[in-house]
Amino acid sequence: MGAGALLLWGLRLIKTGMLRAFGTQLRYWIGRSTSNRFSAVLVGLLATLAVQSSTATAVITASFAARDLLSGIMAQAIMLGANVGTSLTALILSLDLSWLSPLLILTGVVVFSRSNYAMGKGVGRAILGLGLMLLALSLLGNATEPVRESEVVVFLLSSLDQAPVFALLFATGMAFMASSSLAIVLFVVLLGQADIIPPALALVLVAGANLGGAIPPYLAVMKEGVEARRLALTNLAIRLIGAVALTIVAGYVAPLFSNIWPDTGHLALSAHIGFSLVLLIVALPLLGPITRLVAKLMPSVEDTVKGPRYLDESALSSPAIALSAAARETLRLGDMVRDMLEGSLKALHSSDPALRSELAAIEDEIDKVQFAIKTYLARLGREGLDDQDMQRATEIMSYAVNLEHIGDIIDSGLSDLAAKKSKRRLTFSEEGLAEIVEFYSRTLEVLQMSQSVFLTRDTDLARKLVGCKVEVRRMEAESAERHLERLRAHKTETIETSGLHLDILRDLKRVNAHLISVAYPILDDMGVLRESRLKSTPDE
Repeated sequence: MGAGALLLWGLRLIKTGMLRAFGTQLRYWIGRSTSNRFSAVLVGLLATLAVQSSTATAVITASFAARDLLSGIMAQAIMLGANVGTSLTALILSLDLSWLSPLLILTGVVVFSRSNYAMGKGVGRAILGLGLMLLALSLLGNATEPVRESEVVVFLLSSLDQAPVFALLFATGMAFMASSSLAIVLFVVLLGQADIIPPALALVLVAGANLGGAIPPYLAVMKEGVEARRLALTNLAIRLIGAVALTIVAGYVAPLFSNIWPDTGHLALSAHIGFSLVLLIVALPLLGPITRLVAKLMPSVEDTVKGPRYLDESALSSPAIALSAAARETLRLGDMVRDMLEGSLKALHSSDPALRSELAAIEDEIDKVQFAIKTYLARLGREGLDDQDMQRATEIMSYAVNLEHIGDIIDSGLSDLAAKKSKRRLTFSEEGLAEIVEFYSRTLEVLQMSQSVFLTRDTDLARKLVGCKVEVRRMEAESAERHLERLRAHKTETIETSGLHLDILRDLKRVNAHLISVAYPILDDMGVLRESRLKSTPDE
């Protein structure tokens, strides 16, 4: 049990180290490298080889699926590749590399201790974890030798051999509790190499390990939204079908495979690889019908979740994942701001008093989520961040605060103005209303661009977003000038709504200023921002 615990700890160190060192780049790569199913499979395979965890790959992929940044078919292809990646990792670790363990442990400790940046410390932690895993496998090999002579263990395992369904559930539970199919498969390989389990039982235990390894990803994305749950549930269903099929045929095919792999450990390892490859070959061409079927079984429902949704407490130990969770929650704030903008525009056209109550409820929700994000990032700060992570945390906080301010502007400004218009039964002039609608439309476009800049940190898009400030200022000035011209012409509607019109322009300009500010930190890093817009005087 001590050797097994060390194996799991080493696996955790590798995952944590790689995510801290390359988490942001890994997310960007997964999101941008899925042009087709085959490239998506390769992405899932390589990502899992890097972090030694299909669960981590699943959580990252689910975050993209939940934001509609990745199609269901591409996300499922990534998961199929992640399963193959886990099996190849088992193949690598099954080699006799115990002699390498002391060198890796020493190297990992030195790299971690002498590095001043998160990337170096993450790489050191991953190297140390690999060394500990190899040491743990050597200890497990030594620990299983006396087991051969244990009558109790032989009796229990022979009982499992006579009850394949129970053996499947047993291995599934073990993989679930360990949150790793890899650790259980490696243990089965060691039992097979020590001739403690027969070939048929080894196949069933491998099937159970693969099934159990698909449960943690599903639990991890339960709050991510329907797209993320579809992804994890489909992966679980595919593995369930494969595990049941292998359990049914294990007694028949085990003697045939034993002729090819006389060593039961090698047979278990080959079965693990073959299991993932067969699922890949069978499921990849059927991903279209599978995703459509799952979409029918799990239809999208109206969003009724209150409070923060993506702030996973367990991710606080991994800054890259935690910052991604905070960023996703902040993007959700942007979605709520969009709902408020659209609602306030609708309120200008309607006299329904319920609209203002709906806007107030959304604003209250924005306040709660923004406070949760602030608290979450404050707790993350105590875990220790490098300069890059600290900068990203500051960007997330700043954008969340700006979005919360926009909610206040809409609730206490635009919403009040709409209510005042309805109460006094005022009507905008046809030209004035058209100008306000146009300003709203442009503001929604700026919001969409702001969300994209926040998510991708794309410098070209950030430049374009800052350029929108000039256009917004021009739109406000031109609309105000045309409004004054209508006042001079003594248009009745314009006279009655003069204050409302100018106040709406002012508030929308403030909203745009908050949205555009998300680009400033990105451009400041490039050194392309000036401290002042003032032109230099001739003497200067």
